[in-house]
Amino acid sequence: MLVTGAARGMGRSHAVRLAEEGADLILVDICESLPELEYPLATVADLDETARLVGEFGRHAVSRVVDVRDAAALKEAVTDGVTELGGLDAAVANAGVLTAGTWDMTTNAQWRVVLDVNLIGAWNTCTAALPHLLARGGGSLVNISSAAAIKGSPLHIPYTASKQAIVGMSVALANELAVQSIRVNTIHPTGVMTGMAPVTMHTLLAETRKDLAPIFGNALPTPLIEAVDVSNAVLYLVSDESRYVTGLQFKVDAGVTIR
Repeated sequence: MLVTGAARGMGRSHAVRLAEEGADLILVDICESLPELEYPLATVADLDETARLVGEFGRHAVSRVVDVRDAAALKEAVTDGVTELGGLDAAVANAGVLTAGTWDMTTNAQWRVVLDVNLIGAWNTCTAALPHLLARGGGSLVNISSAAAIKGSPLHIPYTASKQAIVGMSVALANELAVQSIRVNTIHPTGVMTGMAPVTMHTLLAETRKDLAPIFGNALPTPLIEAVDVSNAVLYLVSDESRYVTGLQFKVDAGVTIR
């Protein structure tokens, strides 16, 4: 199975949870910070640690430092991994970034990096995986969206737009690929305990845009969920237990979208 953004956070959690259930993994991450972001991204050491954790379950990990925006490099990495592991059953397009700011603080550079990583990166992941899924007669694509896509969350408009676009892309693919036994689903988490936390977001909600804070409140009594909560949804959607589930928007959102 393929997991992008695998060096830490949700990506690492997905990889470890899948390995726990017997999967071998192709692990991809950029392992480099981006100037448009307020927080650091993962490192090569982080990716190596994910591979080590996968190995603790007796599973094999093929890890590659690749930017999901680079379609050719991603396809090469996936092909190398498939050659080494013997095939591909599923792909999880998890890599994503977040910028924060009001509409008038948001720059074209922020729009570009968020759309390129979150949306085009997810597309590149799907297109890198699909030839190998088709070769096996079917499979599963899981694209990580967000509760923001359902709720229209403010203060990170490029992020919300990118995650809504992932839904449109995924449903279109689900329709197109169903006859070939390929399922395509999205997962929509609320806030997750990872390193994706721009300081600007917290400042705005605590100071200048307190009025918007209730939009981000979960219905269930927790401010954030754990990465493994999302990984359990990933596990279901790549497994045979979901063999007739496609085009689903799977909310793991602690009820944030019902408020």
